[in-house]
Formats: sequence, C-alpha cells, structure tokens
Amino acid sequence: MDVLSDAIEMMRTGRAVSNRMRLGSRWRYRLMPYDGVGFHVLLRGSGWLIVDGAEPAPINAGDIVLVPHGSSHVLSDSPSAAGALPFDAAVEEPDGPVEFLCGKYRLDRSRAHPLLAGLPEVIHLPAHVGRHPELRAAIELLGGEVHADRPGRHSVLTGLLDLLLVYLVRAWLDQSAESGWPRALRDPEVAAALEALHTDPAAPWRADTLAARVGVSRATLVRRFTTLIGQPPMAYLTWWRMTTAARLLRDSDLPLPNIARQVGYGSPFSFSHAFKRQFGVAPGQYRSSRPAQDSDPDASRAG
Repeated sequence: MDVLSDAIEMMRTGRAVSNRMRLGSRWRYRLMPYDGVGFHVLLRGSGWLIVDGAEPAPINAGDIVLVPHGSSHVLSDSPSAAGALPFDAAVEEPDGPVEFLCGKYRLDRSRAHPLLAGLPEVIHLPAHVGRHPELRAAIELLGGEVHADRPGRHSVLTGLLDLLLVYLVRAWLDQSAESGWPRALRDPEVAAALEALHTDPAAPWRADTLAARVGVSRATLVRRFTTLIGQPPMAYLTWWRMTTAARLLRDSDLPLPNIARQVGYGSPFSFSHAFKRQFGVAPGQYRSSRPAQDSDPDASRAG
C-alpha cells in the first residue's frame, strides 16, 4: 500500500472541482476558509498571494499555490488585501492579461491523516524549468480540459484532479525531506513499517514482530518511528485501524462484525469500545450521522 494515497483517499469526500478564470489589470479577491484543499496555478500574468499573518508573496506565470488546510487568503494585483471582494464576486474579462487555473478538493477533517495535517498553511511552488515535470504535464492537460466540451470530459477531469493533488504533495515532500513525514517516507525501515501496517492493519502486529519484519531491533524501530511520526508504531496502528473503520462506516453498508474483523478486532464489542475511545461516539451513531452523498454546495465555483 502507498501511505500518501491512503492518506488522501481516507480524507476525500465529494468530488473535486476546477475552473479557469481571466482577469483584468485590477483585481483583488478573498477566498474564505474552506473545508478542504485549494490550489491556484497562475497561467499568465503576475500577482500576489496574501495569507493572513504572513508577508505578501509575489506569484508569477507558472507558479503553483497549494492551500492544504483551506485557510483564508487573498489573490491580488498588488501586495495589499485592503478592500478585497469575495472570490464568488469575481468578474471575468475574456481578454484580460491574467489567467488562473483554480480548484479545490473536499476533505473530512475528522479523518485527517498526520501526513496531510502536517503540511504548512500555504505551499508556494515557483516555476522552474525542468522541476516537477509530471506536475507541469498534469496542469497543462487539466487546463486544456476545463472548458473543453469533449466526450469523457468528466472522467478526464476527475482523474487529472486526483493526479494533481498527489503531484502537489509529492513536490512538497521532495523539497522538505529533512524531518517529520517527508523524512519518514525516505527512511527504509520506518517506511517499510508504515507499508506493512497499511497493507494489513488487521494482522496481530506487535512492536517486536513489526521490527523483525523490517529487519531492525524493536528498540531501534520504536525510537526512529516515534521520532519521525510523532507516536510509537502500535499507537499509530490503533489510530489507523479506527480511521479505516470510520471510512468503512461512512462509505459502506458493511455489518459491524465485518468492519471489526477488517481492522483487527475479534469482536464487535471490543471494536466498539476502541472506536468510541477514538471518536467519542459508538460506531452505529457515527454511521447514522454520515452526510448525504454528493451534495457539494461549492461545485459551481472552484476557488
């Protein structure tokens, strides 16, 4: 299993949306907090990214901005946020000199994986020739499909948006490899331990059997895993089992005993006790509170 793919899949809800927008010489728009991840690609022109509490950052053609936690921010033609209008009020100018490709992904923060929770408020990837070629190729394809009226457009957009999120997070991992999760995914033994836990969370793992699986001593694995991940292997396994169970409760109609077995619990009672300790409610109550599928009030404008 792939930890990054699992982290994204666990949190995703609804469908991603995107659009292209042309703006004139004067523009200043605020994007309000959003329960998900947003991105902007400046296709032409220049402008400023202004995040509350941070210095304004210039953005130029080819730059990519990822807003992992849906934080409020302003896109502007100048380094000032004063008087910014809501993004939903943006007026397009078909012949304007500035063009953005914008999009967003809805996420369930109650199932936030620490890999994604640890991302900074904003990731700014300036354009550099030769860097992140897969990311640039995905953006080019996505930009061409957004307004295209061709057979299969919906399927193509869905796949490209999924690719784009992975490539954006990969780019951050590549440039932030010295600590935390980026370093953990490059540590052979810690990465192997994570892969084992994600591949078979129902297995009767113990710290010593996991250490033997990856070829180090128990003490070494626990020390390195805890340093990089922020919790010991067995604590992470419990959290991952409960988070996996939460997804199954929300996204499937599997009976409780089946879900319990899939996440390594021999009885629904022991599973229910562990689940309530993690989420504060019983599994049945958690399932009954799941939202209606496919209601995305923001699908009309991808800001």
